[in-house]
Amino acid sequence: MDLQLPLDNATIERILPHRFPFLLVDRITELEIDKRIVGIKNISADQYFLTRSAEDGPALPLTVLTEAVGQVGAILILAKPEHRDRLIFFMGIDRVRYKRPVRPGDVVEIEASVVRLRSKMGILRGVARVDGKVVLAGTMTFALSPPRIGAE
Repeated sequence: MDLQLPLDNATIERILPHRFPFLLVDRITELEIDKRIVGIKNISADQYFLTRSAEDGPALPLTVLTEAVGQVGAILILAKPEHRDRLIFFMGIDRVRYKRPVRPGDVVEIEASVVRLRSKMGILRGVARVDGKVVLAGTMTFALSPPRIGAE
């Protein structure tokens, strides 16, 4: 599979096993294999998972934002040709800090970079920004499955 930027939804679906409504990445704009990746998540008012509050209005749940960062990081790892027949499992999140809410109309830019990468495990650093302001930052530990039998 040849990867030409930007990666659209169809290409992302060839890399990740996630599908609607669990696929939380709209586009990949930058990709340096084994180094870093930048993805985009557009937040719209009709997304079913938004939390509702009379005082503050709708917002993206922190768990969904964290999962979006994890998915962008997974694309970084699984985009490498020798990892495409594997699955990625997040083993833990560390030092994740949430700075401000993400609201409908926001465009979240998600950057993930490799801190450590080994054959079976690794650590990613993820940062999500809206209008250049950090909304989430932290690290995630992951493990790679053995190659899947019969995978393309």
